[in-house]
Amino acid sequence: MSTDLYDLSPLLQLLLVGLLLAAVPVLWVLLRNRRTSPMGRYQTLTVVTLFLTFDLVLFGAFTRLTDSGLGCPDWPGCYGSASPLGAKEEIAMAQAAMPTGPVTHSKAWIEMVHRYLATGVGGLILLLAVSAWLGSKGILQHLRVNPWLPTFTLLWVCVQGAFGALTVTMKLFPAIVSLHLLGAYLLLALLTVQVVRNGGVGANAPRWVTPWAAAALAMLVVQAASGAWVSTNYAVLVCTEFPMCQGSWWPAMDFAGALELWRPLGASQDGGHISFQALTAIHFTHRLLALVTVALLAILAWRLRRLPQLHLAARWLGGLLLLQVVTGLSNVVLDWPLFAAVLHTGGAGALLVTLVWILAMAGKPPSNGRME
Repeated sequence: MSTDLYDLSPLLQLLLVGLLLAAVPVLWVLLRNRRTSPMGRYQTLTVVTLFLTFDLVLFGAFTRLTDSGLGCPDWPGCYGSASPLGAKEEIAMAQAAMPTGPVTHSKAWIEMVHRYLATGVGGLILLLAVSAWLGSKGILQHLRVNPWLPTFTLLWVCVQGAFGALTVTMKLFPAIVSLHLLGAYLLLALLTVQVVRNGGVGANAPRWVTPWAAAALAMLVVQAASGAWVSTNYAVLVCTEFPMCQGSWWPAMDFAGALELWRPLGASQDGGHISFQALTAIHFTHRLLALVTVALLAILAWRLRRLPQLHLAARWLGGLLLLQVVTGLSNVVLDWPLFAAVLHTGGAGALLVTLVWILAMAGKPPSNGRME
């Protein structure tokens, strides 16, 4: 059964759902911070938005890993309806034709809940940007926030929405799905910088912290891109042992095929099926990059532990790094368990937030305006 890839008829209803979802944390912030300043309420809402965005990243990983990305084959609704309830007949027909296919009732609900949550987060980011501009114009008194970063964050969440639409309409195109995940990490980074900028004083960190943390962050982004490429190409289980792969320290691999970025899922650029050797190269490259990433992050965490102002960040960095190693190994040797796979995606996001936090704190002047 064919359906239009884009059907904007339920858009207004979806926006209303997002508005209602965004209203819940906004009301919570207002009630819990009745006696605080406008700046305090704004900062609390920014922290809450960061937390909910991280939750959205986790749910996005859950959506992808349960093969629910095409649970509704059109965008932004589900067979032109605002919820799977209005598409029960269409979903039932698709499920009857392919009982284990991409469209089932459970997968449709998972996909639509992800869209609802994304719309709610978008509403919160819109509120942050509008509030920042009203404060800069003096309309919201005692709220002094540079509005340009919240505005760029709002623009980026719109780009993320476009990537979400393309993920569906381009049928889980690996490059698009990978960029969608990396874009979510960038959204986390932008919100983290806002939390630090609007918060207290800087860390008064030594000069070496910034280049080390920047190098670690760059390596983490490369590793996250590699991990996204493994996941979106379903290359996790081509190697089911560790540290060897397919009984070899260096299995047969096709790196040229692995680096073909613009192609449909499961296909090569010449129109044939992607080779097993290419999938092996995708997986094995991620392992090799992991060695460098883990070493760099471990050294950084070890050095930061000696700094009282960043000791907590060092502990978080070390703990999250250990989590990533454990969940990464369990994905291989335990046949890609869902819980560990979602945690692995979330752990990468948490590591990114921690590193961005360290960089933002190190680059922020201390209370006395001096740096070591």
